Amino acid sequence: AMNFSKASSSGALALAVALSLGGCGSQAAESSLPALSLDPARVSVVGLSSGAAMAQQAHFAFSDRLIGAGLIAGPPYGCAEGDLGTARGRCMKGEPDAPDAVKLAERARELADAGKIAPLSGLDGDRVWVLHGASDATVKEPVTRASYAIYEALQREVAQPPVAGMKLVWDAQRDIGHAWPTVDKGVPCATTEAPFIAACGFDAAQAMLEALYGAAPRAVADAAGGQVLAFNQDAYRPAGEDAYLADEGFLYVPPQCVQDTRCGAVIAFHGCEQNAASLDRQFVDDNGLNRWADAHDLVVVYPQARASFMPLNPKACWDWWGYSGAGYDTRDGRQLAWLAGLTAALGIPLEAR
Repeated sequence: AMNFSKASSSGALALAVALSLGGCGSQAAESSLPALSLDPARVSVVGLSSGAAMAQQAHFAFSDRLIGAGLIAGPPYGCAEGDLGTARGRCMKGEPDAPDAVKLAERARELADAGKIAPLSGLDGDRVWVLHGASDATVKEPVTRASYAIYEALQREVAQPPVAGMKLVWDAQRDIGHAWPTVDKGVPCATTEAPFIAACGFDAAQAMLEALYGAAPRAVADAAGGQVLAFNQDAYRPAGEDAYLADEGFLYVPPQCVQDTRCGAVIAFHGCEQNAASLDRQFVDDNGLNRWADAHDLVVVYPQARASFMPLNPKACWDWWGYSGAGYDTRDGRQLAWLAGLTAALGIPLEAR
């Protein structure tokens, strides 16, 4: 919500990680993540609202290492231009005018040429799934559409040569509020209120993961079968600098991922006011990703932002307008640099090949 808004592990390793994940629920935060044998060719990013903006920033920054993005009701890459007023107006309400996807794609090209984000060729073959709810008045439809249209622009005239091979999905026909839609969890579907998870008879987690990874290789269960591990986010501060994140983040690990299955990863960014400090683990437990991660052989990483007044971010949004400093939407940005450190610790580095 945004109200202001690619080898199997050894038996010993599997046993060690299984022991660290033993029991029910999340465990106490450790200084580092468990050693898992993950597939760096099967990594994607997803998110809602400010989390969708953060996921798209990560996609552009590291497209050479990611397979795609699932975006729900988020503003397009680069829209805010480092200004909160622009973020709240053009980039949420489409006022005084809607975001110009071609202009934003041109900026992405310039950043790629300067080495600030991945080469645009990194997007070739990627999959992008974008959802906008018909009852969403928080982020207006032309805004979310621009987050989809920026990819279209790069397929056509903006990138040289044009980025071919992207598979794009635009879904804006459902009566959903500003929320992550599920089958039966959360508030009524057309409403916009905490926990910003809505019972819509529609499984967004299924739709986005099928768009990103294809059909699941096994049947999905009624409930997730793995464990949620809490970890210390401060251990991955870039050069020790504050990235304005919560002390604790979460990692969902399906049982097969600590045994003999080489799993991929989904990095899932919550929306504003959807962090664990606000809602406990509702986003982690109820958005539907975990049980579908079981079916797709994926771990799910749930980074957590934190609220602050200095810098101004009272609703624990991800930084998509510049509160963490210059270059926030490039590889130099604190939160994106933090993300690269985190994933490197998981064995799925995001830095350039």
